[in-house]
Amino acid sequence: MGFSMQPYGIQAMLKEGHRHLSGLDEAVLKNIDACKQLSAITRTSLGPNGMNKMVINHLDKLFVTSDAGTIVNELEVQHPAAKILVLAGKAQQEEIGDGVNLTISFAGELLQNAEELIRTGLHPSEIISGYAKGISKVIEHLGELVEEGSENMDVRNKEQVICRMTAAVASKQFGQEEQLCSLIADACIQVCPKNPANFNVDNVRVAKLLGGGLHNSSVVRGMVLKNDAVGSIKRMEKAKVAVFVGGVDTSATETKGTVLIHSAEQLENYAKTEEAKVEELIKAVADSGAKVIVSGAAVGEMALHFCERYKLMVLKISSKFELRRFCRTTGAVALLKLSAPSPDDLGYIDSVSVEEIGGARVTVVKNEEGGNSVSTIVLRGSTDSILDDLERAVDDGVNTYKSMCRDSRIVPGAAATEIELARRLKEFSLKETGLDQYAIAKFAESFEMVPKTLAENAGLNAMEIISSLYERHASGSTKVGIDLEGGACGDISGSSGPWDLYITKLFALKYAADAACTVLRIDQIIMSKPAGGPRREQPAGMDDD
Repeated sequence: MGFSMQPYGIQAMLKEGHRHLSGLDEAVLKNIDACKQLSAITRTSLGPNGMNKMVINHLDKLFVTSDAGTIVNELEVQHPAAKILVLAGKAQQEEIGDGVNLTISFAGELLQNAEELIRTGLHPSEIISGYAKGISKVIEHLGELVEEGSENMDVRNKEQVICRMTAAVASKQFGQEEQLCSLIADACIQVCPKNPANFNVDNVRVAKLLGGGLHNSSVVRGMVLKNDAVGSIKRMEKAKVAVFVGGVDTSATETKGTVLIHSAEQLENYAKTEEAKVEELIKAVADSGAKVIVSGAAVGEMALHFCERYKLMVLKISSKFELRRFCRTTGAVALLKLSAPSPDDLGYIDSVSVEEIGGARVTVVKNEEGGNSVSTIVLRGSTDSILDDLERAVDDGVNTYKSMCRDSRIVPGAAATEIELARRLKEFSLKETGLDQYAIAKFAESFEMVPKTLAENAGLNAMEIISSLYERHASGSTKVGIDLEGGACGDISGSSGPWDLYITKLFALKYAADAACTVLRIDQIIMSKPAGGPRREQPAGMDDD
């Protein structure tokens, strides 16, 4: 290698094959562009009239949904800056369970406005300080927009629950939110513990059964297992339950080994002892008072025969997660091997029966009292993808319920809050001196994205609506939002109007501003050369429960 080829500068420091992008044009604007693309995807799904996206992930699984959390998770975003927005969305999904779309779309909007400022010659750090002032002001004003009296809510009052849940569910399943919210509210209130702050999202289960429609859906107090009972006994009332993880089978008798048999009698005796041993075990279970046996693995023929003789109902739950939930619902202790259970190990159920729902046989396990009960929402729909999407809506509803158990304050929905915040921030920016004021004004302008998008997704004229919203808000009515069905502005302070949880908005806006500032702070991108070797495909993902 000749002297003339010596690399210099940054190339000399890093190994060859790396890429280094720096400066405004190369790094900052490229990052902003990637984030704009991402938020352009989620933006059209914002709100009740949002459009669905069809995403097919690397395992060929099909998603048809307008739930931004699912969309960005399945897109597998590669660009490092856009990933920051995805992470903000994930944080929102895990913390609140709804408002992911607002987070990502709003962050994208902030960045787009930052780009305009950069092009007019502002330095990113000035924009960041302006945005930081903006978000702290927003948090302050958001607290003032909270509806009076909404903080002392009764989480067991179905109407109040539905009023807070509708917005989250309607943004996923518009037109069906009334039926869905009613189901979700029932299920959540059933399992709400004495102290609502301990509400466990996992206690509301979803069973998806093909066929029928949403109007056939119902809420079951207890669990719905997607399989039939093993034996011929199909129902039991007020029964004790024994749970065996290892399965109910002959091999449960002694250690597996090789037996050398010399004569016919020995063979007969061997078979008989085995039979007697199984009968003895099953009889012991029956004598303990258990009427239902739940097995976590295969149920042997011989064992089943004796279970029938002693009139025991046999259920098989192959998923260990379901088995664990079953134990939690019934208060049973899962036993490792087939043996006589002690009275403490037995669980109790009010009724267990095999029912036929839409051609599928399911076992319904009901438990009326008991603090840690589980409730199951049985969803019906015509195709798998519709059921999956309904499940996502239920998920959001249940998470919203959890959030409202922690903080039940609400703010006006339908973009009323956003317009009011925009108006107040604009006023605030005029009082500021220095270059911050431009950034704050742009921050305020970013809020217009919400009403604009809601109007566009509903096919209305966005400009007209935004200007009339501003007009109504300036004259002092802070609760005027977009009436999407009427296609005009309307006061939403009525009980029916869409309300958003304060905590959802707060976190969404905070995460969005944080993500936007993080992206703006990046001024260089340095990518190492990818590790050598042939490209490996990612291993197939495990099937999650």
